[in-house]
Amino acid sequence: MADCIFCKIATGEIPAKIAKRSADAVAFHDLTPQAPVHVLVIPTMHFASARDARGPAGEAVLGRLVAFATEVATELGLDTRGYRLVTNTGPDGGQSVFHLHLHLLGGRPLGWPPG
Repeated sequence: MADCIFCKIATGEIPAKIAKRSADAVAFHDLTPQAPVHVLVIPTMHFASARDARGPAGEAVLGRLVAFATEVATELGLDTRGYRLVTNTGPDGGQSVFHLHLHLLGGRPLGWPPG
């Protein structure tokens, strides 16, 4: 999508501090981290949100995205103490960039409930 900031990060048009890249996903450090480790994990294919990733193609992307996020967590040393994966969907869900993404949060105890 031409005006999507995350699409531009995925293509390298906008620079970001990349944690890991694959053919179908990119993980990069959040500019306003909410935890010592806060990485955004995005598919290179544009889906506006999790609800738009329905059906076989979307389910495949979601599965690969979660698996990729767990690889990133391992590489960032989060396996021992744990981490949280979050996706926000829609304005009331806290989504501010309308490109499917996971927040990978860790490096400190994370309270519950989150919001």
